[in-house]
Amino acid sequence: MFSSDIKTVHFTGIGGTAMAAAAAAVLDKGFQVTGSDQNVYEPMASFLKSKNIPVSSFDERNLASRPDLVVIGNAISRGNSEAEYALDHKLRYCSLPALLAEFFIRGKRSLVVSGTHGKTTTTSLLTWVFEHNGLNPSYLIGGIPNNFAQGARFTDSEWFIIEGDEYDTAFFDKRSKFIHYQPEVAIINNLEFDHADIFENLDAIKKTFSHFIRLVPRNGLLLGNGDDDNLTSLLNVTHCPVKRFGLGSANAVQGFNLRFGPTATEFEIPSFKFHLNLVGELNVRNALAVIGAAKHCGLSNKQIQSAFDTFKGIKRRMEVRGIAGGITVIDDFGHHPTAIRETLRALRLRYGREKIWAVFEPRSNTTRRNVFQDELAASFADASAVVVAAVARLEQIAPEQRLSPEKLMQDIQASGKAAAYLPDANAIVAHLAKHAQGGEVICIFSNGGFDGIHGKLLERLNRL
Repeated sequence: MFSSDIKTVHFTGIGGTAMAAAAAAVLDKGFQVTGSDQNVYEPMASFLKSKNIPVSSFDERNLASRPDLVVIGNAISRGNSEAEYALDHKLRYCSLPALLAEFFIRGKRSLVVSGTHGKTTTTSLLTWVFEHNGLNPSYLIGGIPNNFAQGARFTDSEWFIIEGDEYDTAFFDKRSKFIHYQPEVAIINNLEFDHADIFENLDAIKKTFSHFIRLVPRNGLLLGNGDDDNLTSLLNVTHCPVKRFGLGSANAVQGFNLRFGPTATEFEIPSFKFHLNLVGELNVRNALAVIGAAKHCGLSNKQIQSAFDTFKGIKRRMEVRGIAGGITVIDDFGHHPTAIRETLRALRLRYGREKIWAVFEPRSNTTRRNVFQDELAASFADASAVVVAAVARLEQIAPEQRLSPEKLMQDIQASGKAAAYLPDANAIVAHLAKHAQGGEVICIFSNGGFDGIHGKLLERLNRL
């Protein structure tokens, strides 16, 4: 698919976490790399700057030098000036997953982590288990794990560990991204409805996961959450070995005797007790998936635990951004109701008596719609007070499909919590500066930059 004459690569849509990480890894391979995007949010903005990768706004003039390859991100649509230029001038172009498959994955032992929730944490933890034990894996993670300097690295080892997303590949390839990743080991953490902009219903998501499962070879392994009813039928295959993980007694990799602490969790499998420096039941399930995959690949319980001991987590996953005026400000990527609920449960374990503020920016294509109208209100159960930002680009959604902020506020307030719906980050900062007190915790949920709210809030609180 790709020839050896490729020397210059341009990434259109470089601001995405996976695109930025891949661009840096391609740079490390000796290619000349440039990129473009409309907005690049932290932490990827600082990351790209640290790699000295020039980033411009979208402009067809960025391609006037006719780079040898244009990698077009999955957020790019027809009408984008660079996409149109690449088509007009018949430049060589591809999607990010296709680049990965042909440049870096083919011939490797590929471990693909998929599912609605926990992909980034599970992929990061699995990668660290391999790295800590000297296996030097290639990897691509949709975020920046604190144990590594960047979210992607391509090595000469036989291992490639990758976060596999079910979202579509590009405007010219509507298959899920993970279809490209040639899994020897396929992990499916869980399965729920998400990505309402491209999937009509849960059955449509199940269908694309069934296509992914068909790619696992007979000498590979399908690792699935045996406690998830949505996965039950998908795991009943005979073309490859199947192993289930979870907390139920029917799972081959079963966790039991769970003990939750404010900063760590302990659990057992039949032959070993594990200690994990992460909080909450969801992270136990993530760790069970890692244990199942790592043991399949020849690592021992002791080797796995040794890596667990030194795992440092991921940016934007319950990440403490700072403490100002005695108030702890936390950043979290959660944007699906289940992710919000599980993160707040974990925070409640860590901050048992403190008041926890949940600040949420509804900007994903699913949470801007009313498919989770009721579930979203319920997801804040472990918060003490809730602040919701104005729903992003609400006018782009048909009126009958829109999330109703009024109903969301009513439902949250009906549960006995204070709730506020505010127009933007500046209004939210002003609200929190007025009402939050020393000793309290503010967790900000967003899958975007949220107009730099974390820095603005910490600066304002420091002035109080």
